[in-house]
Amino acid sequence: MSAMGTTLVTGASGFIGSHLMRALAERGDELRVLARRTSDLSLLEGMEYHRVTGDVTDRRAVRRALAGVERVFHVAGRTSLREADRDAVWETNLKGARIVFEEALAADVKRLVHTSTVGAIGAAKPGGAIDEAARFDIGRLGIAYLNSKHEAEAEALRAAAHGLPVVIVNPSFVLGPEAPRGSSMNLVRRFLLSRIPAYVDGALNIVDVRDVAAGHLLADERGEVGERYILSGRNFTLDRLFADLARISGVEPPRLKLPGQLMLFLLEAGSQARLPLPSSPDEVRSAMRWWTYRNTRARRELGFEPRPHEETLTEAVRWQAEQLGDRVGGGGGPERLALRALGGALRLGARVGRP
Repeated sequence: MSAMGTTLVTGASGFIGSHLMRALAERGDELRVLARRTSDLSLLEGMEYHRVTGDVTDRRAVRRALAGVERVFHVAGRTSLREADRDAVWETNLKGARIVFEEALAADVKRLVHTSTVGAIGAAKPGGAIDEAARFDIGRLGIAYLNSKHEAEAEALRAAAHGLPVVIVNPSFVLGPEAPRGSSMNLVRRFLLSRIPAYVDGALNIVDVRDVAAGHLLADERGEVGERYILSGRNFTLDRLFADLARISGVEPPRLKLPGQLMLFLLEAGSQARLPLPSSPDEVRSAMRWWTYRNTRARRELGFEPRPHEETLTEAVRWQAEQLGDRVGGGGGPERLALRALGGALRLGARVGRP
């Protein structure tokens, strides 16, 4: 492909963002990134790009970053489900997105691809799968990450109505190599360290980060303005996912499967007892859902072709195991001890409560 004009990427230091940067460099784009002063850009080593220092919530910084830009990939966002991060999640995911859209419209960019999430579409009923036409009916859960991303999509569509050539992509749960700390690969990391002491009955869709990066380029080149595209791979129940990870890695899967409401009760008890906790209530509420999807539209309209799930899981385990070295299969540490203590307290309470 011939060389492209200047392309701005927000969130370039993240998991999806860094892989997208590689794909754009290969395409021939002249790259610019908007990154906070504290951002770790080590995943971008070896790439040529111009850095503008600033945050997506700083309108002046966004305006500086957009000067002379042809294309924008707005990937920046916060994914935390922790209670303490709720305000920051809303600030970045909604306010930051609104500023980027407004300033991109003013800068007359030729294309903006907005990275959302399948969670902004909704969750399926157990045993089912949904597509882009699903009705968002999980706002009542009060999960800041999901609600802020859903509202950011509404902002994108408002900007599209005013002339912004924006396309939305909705990746599912992303796994793969070359991940920063704190990314969705933390699931594989915790699995390999035997730090998932218990899980609930739920399901999620796994997609390779390299396929998500390729899907962004396809959305830029072929996506219809004002539309969204699910970038997803294989649907898994958590039982099946953990079984596959165990087979590939040789690490035993979590043995304890709990009803979701019981897990929430344990977390509440643990919080009151000031014990170290393996999860947050929002993480458990999220894990209890079926995040299962169909990528038919992206395949048909974009030519999106995710690789076989076995390759993704194998690469994810291999890369993460290399980072952990001889720590693979290690004990669960304070998280497992905390859960055991909670379980013991629950059993004791049940015995005390009997007549």
